[in-house]
Amino acid sequence: MNVHEAITNHTRKQNAHLERFLELENEREAAIEEAIALCIAGEPFSVDAINAATDRINRHARNGISPTRVHVTPDMVREAARKKLK
Repeated sequence: MNVHEAITNHTRKQNAHLERFLELENEREAAIEEAIALCIAGEPFSVDAINAATDRINRHARNGISPTRVHVTPDMVREAARKKLK
C-alpha cells in the first residue's frame, strides 16, 4: 500500500468514526430533549436513556477521535428545564 492509499484509508476510518459519533450524539440529544419536555410538563422523567446513550458514546470514543460525554443527573435536567422556561 502506498502512502496515498494509507492516508485515504485512515481518513475514511476517521470519517466513519465521526459519523457514528454524530448518530449517537443525536440519539443522546433527543433523549435529553424528551426528558426536559417531560420535566417542563410536570411529568415524571428518567435519565436512563440519556446515560445509556452516553455510555455508548464513551465506549465508541475509546476507539477513535470523538469526544466523551458526562452522565446526566435529574438535577441537570431540572436546571435545563428552568433555563428553557426563562
